[in-house]
Amino acid sequence: MRKLTSAVAGTVMAFAGMAGMMSTPAQAATGSEYVALGDSYASGVGADYYDSASGDCKRSSVNYPALWAAAHSDYTLTDVSCSGATIADVRDKQLSALSAGTDLVTLTVGGNDAQFSSVVQACLTQSDSYCDTATLWMSYYARNQMATDLAGLYKDIKTKAPNARIIVLGYPQTLSTTGTCPVIDLDSAKRTAMNGLADALADGTKAAAAKEPVEFIDMRDTFKGHGACGSDPWINNLNAGTAVFHPTLMGYLAGYDARLNEVTG
Repeated sequence: MRKLTSAVAGTVMAFAGMAGMMSTPAQAATGSEYVALGDSYASGVGADYYDSASGDCKRSSVNYPALWAAAHSDYTLTDVSCSGATIADVRDKQLSALSAGTDLVTLTVGGNDAQFSSVVQACLTQSDSYCDTATLWMSYYARNQMATDLAGLYKDIKTKAPNARIIVLGYPQTLSTTGTCPVIDLDSAKRTAMNGLADALADGTKAAAAKEPVEFIDMRDTFKGHGACGSDPWINNLNAGTAVFHPTLMGYLAGYDARLNEVTG
């Protein structure tokens, strides 16, 4: 991670100090209601400062919903995002947080449906050709069936929260095209294949957002030049355990939260 400016460092310190105080999914506030849905990219895996009460969902007090809500005190945040969540999980386990009184909904989901973690594992341990086949197969799924399933989910969100502004944040490419990866280095063929899958996830999500109209934030340009294994990563490297290929704290702060603020004003 690059050296933080004093302003960003101060913000990070402030949010880090909040980590021990936020033990419930909702923040105390008045006015508008904000519900955060989604998977590990929404819950903040990779940022640390996890709320122990969230258990395996690994919700971070510095994920992008918490960062945004902390800067918008007129919103009450209910964060039900959960690491490992699929489209079906969001529908079955998270949509109950929505109501006619919900004003804002954010969502990142689909990567687990496309077996992203399994494909990553295959690319890290198998041949270039195996990695290429796995990524192409799941890329086809992401641009087709996943897009259809996401559009259905967006429709359900609209039914549950008919008055809400719905913002879907996509996935970035995870790997820098240059630089050395720790633990296991990846050649250019595998990096291209894995970034191709990330593109398919973003493309499928964008298509779904156009089909069942909701706002879509494409994160690929925002993270350009900040992939894992590069010189200025906003994505956790291969030595990050379960947080590998998830945003770092800087990725959530300067990436996801910054873009969400840009769109919402």
